[in-house]
Amino acid sequence: MKNIAIFASGSGSNAENIVNYFEGSEVAKISLIVCNKADAYVFERARRLGIPSRLVTRKEMSNQEAVMALMEEFQIDFIVLAGYLVLVPKYLVDAYPRAIVNIHPALIPLHCGKGMYGDRVHEDVIQCGDKESGITIHYVNEFFDNGDIIFQATCPVEPGDDAHAVATKVHQLEYAHFPRVIEEAVLALDKE
Repeated sequence: MKNIAIFASGSGSNAENIVNYFEGSEVAKISLIVCNKADAYVFERARRLGIPSRLVTRKEMSNQEAVMALMEEFQIDFIVLAGYLVLVPKYLVDAYPRAIVNIHPALIPLHCGKGMYGDRVHEDVIQCGDKESGITIHYVNEFFDNGDIIFQATCPVEPGDDAHAVATKVHQLEYAHFPRVIEEAVLALDKE
C-alpha cells in the first residue's frame, strides 16, 4: 500500500475526486493534502473527507529539510499535483523519481508553461482557434509542464464555445481519467 500526497492550490475538486477513487483501495491511500494558500477551499474538503492537510507556502517549499520531514512524517511514496500552481523544487523531483504526476488542462505541448493554468489555458485554446482541447497527465520534472507524458485525452472545441464551456469538458476528462492513471503510475513504481 502506497501513501499518496496531493498538492493543490485551489478548491480541490480534483483532490476530492481522487480521494473518493482511492477509498478502500488496496493499491494506495491518500494520506496528506498539501496546499500553498491558507484560504484555499481544499482545506475544507480535506477536513470533510478526514484527510490530514498542511499549509506549505511557496516560500516554505524552498525549505528542503522541513518539506522532506513532512513527507517522511506521512511516509509519502507518491505525489499528485492537482491544480498545484507552484513549481516543484528539484530536491523533491530528485527524491521522488517518476513518483510525482501532474494534470494539465490542455494538450501539451500546446498552451502550457509558466503562467498557463486554469481559465488562462482555456482562453488561449479559444483564441488560437483550436478544434480540440483535453488533458495531459505527465511526470513532473523541475520545469513547468515538461515531464514525460503518461496519458492524454481530447474533447472537441465547438464553434461558439467559450472558455467556460471548454473548462467544463476538460473537467469531465480530468474526473474520468486522472484517478485511474494515478493508480497505474503507482503500480508502475513497483515494476521499475
